[in-house]
Amino acid sequence: MATIDDDESIAMLKAVGRQIKLWRESAQLTQAELGAALGYSEETISALERGRRVPKPEFLERADELLRAGGHLTAMRKDVEEAQYPKNLRDLAKVEAESVEMGAYYTHNIHALLQTEEYMRTIFRMRRPVYTEEIVEREVTARMARREIIDAAHPSPVMSFVLEEVTLQRPVGGRMVQRRQLEHLLRVGQLANITIQVMPTDTENHPGLGGSLRVFKLRNGTTLGYTEVQHFTRFFSAPKEVQSLEMQYGNIRAEALRPGESLAFIEKLLGET
Repeated sequence: MATIDDDESIAMLKAVGRQIKLWRESAQLTQAELGAALGYSEETISALERGRRVPKPEFLERADELLRAGGHLTAMRKDVEEAQYPKNLRDLAKVEAESVEMGAYYTHNIHALLQTEEYMRTIFRMRRPVYTEEIVEREVTARMARREIIDAAHPSPVMSFVLEEVTLQRPVGGRMVQRRQLEHLLRVGQLANITIQVMPTDTENHPGLGGSLRVFKLRNGTTLGYTEVQHFTRFFSAPKEVQSLEMQYGNIRAEALRPGESLAFIEKLLGET
């Protein structure tokens, strides 16, 4: 569980906390008793009821059953999932969920949707100014929730990723973290709706030097572009701007290794790590 620090999310979590408190009191349990029954401290239950922490889905499900809430707490999962995203990622997560096709080129590390949990955690712990563990947990929880789009049982969007060779070679978190990340890429790369390509470092005609970008095709037929520099992000919806990003992404894919060659390269790198 993690803390949240923007007004919209705080309001939602306070509403969820009030519901937890109402059902707990209806069941005539103290905070300590509810915590003991679910494996949490009294302090954690207090923080949840005050809207200071984000309840995980399994907490809501178990609390719903224990307190005989009739599905009312479980039904708040979607609202909690949206509230857990940092404000700057909320729109991005919604666009990902509405996409039927998306393409992504990332320059400085492995794309968020392809990261293992330990790789994510290492990335956030390297941030400066230093993140507290609560903020790290919040960011990891939000990113893992976004990653569910790949693991979802329902039909997922068609996704293509272009990764820089150097991001695969960089031992973020140490060699074992790097190995498990490469193994994860090989597994994900076998999925029918996922294409992973590697951009060789020695590419002379590199069309992606302008930075990371993403292109989304939505269910309603709309196409959006997205760029990110440091902590500054921007969506593009104007046809000419989106067309420019689409052309750039097409050129990037054309210069990268083909999908089969890319997986073979990742497998070779794994053997050398």
